[in-house]
Amino acid sequence: MTIDADEAARHKAKMEKRKAVQDAEVAAKTIEKGLLIVNTGPGKGKSTAAFGLILRALGHGWRVGVVQFIKGAWATGERKALDAFGDQIAWYSMGEGFTWETQDKARDIAAAGRAFEKAKDLMADETIRLIVLDELNIALRYDYLALDEVVATLAARRPDLHIVVTGRNAKPELIAAADLVTEMTLVKHHFAAGVKAQAGIEF
Repeated sequence: MTIDADEAARHKAKMEKRKAVQDAEVAAKTIEKGLLIVNTGPGKGKSTAAFGLILRALGHGWRVGVVQFIKGAWATGERKALDAFGDQIAWYSMGEGFTWETQDKARDIAAAGRAFEKAKDLMADETIRLIVLDELNIALRYDYLALDEVVATLAARRPDLHIVVTGRNAKPELIAAADLVTEMTLVKHHFAAGVKAQAGIEF
C-alpha cells in the first residue's frame, strides 16, 4: 500500500492532535489508590483476567493473595504455574465445589465463612498488594455470606490494597462500591456445541 506525501502529512497532524489530547488527559489523573475491581457477567474469562492481573503484579515484585470461594482442590494450570513464585503468592482454595455438587447449604455457608476469614487475614497482611477473591460473587449470590459485611470490609481496605472479585451476578451493592467493574458478555461458547472443558483453556 502506497501513501502519498499529503496523506502522510494529514495523518501526522491528526496523530499529533490526538497525542496532545491523550497526554493532557493522562496528566490530569493524579490519584493513586488501591482499587476494588469486579469481574462479572455471563461470559467466560472473569477469573482468567484476574489471574492475568496477578501475573502483572508479580512481574513488578508484589506479593499477592488468592482466596477461592467455590473452587476446591482443582489441579488448575494457573495454580501450577503460580506455585513457581513461592512465597510471593499466598493461595488458598477454600471452596468445596459448586452448590449443585455439594448439595449441602450449611456446609457451603461454613466453607464461605472460612474463606472470608482467610480473605480478611490476607487483607491485614501489609506485605500483600493485590488479592483475588475468586468466585466471591457466587457466595454472595447464594447468601452464604452477609452482603453488607462483605461490602463494608472490602470498602474499608487499606489505601494501597487492590482487590479483585470475580463471579457472575455481582450484587448491585458491590458494584456501587467498586472502582472498576467489567462485565464479560457471552457472545458464543464452545460448550453449547458439545465441547468439554479442556486443560489449558478452562482449567
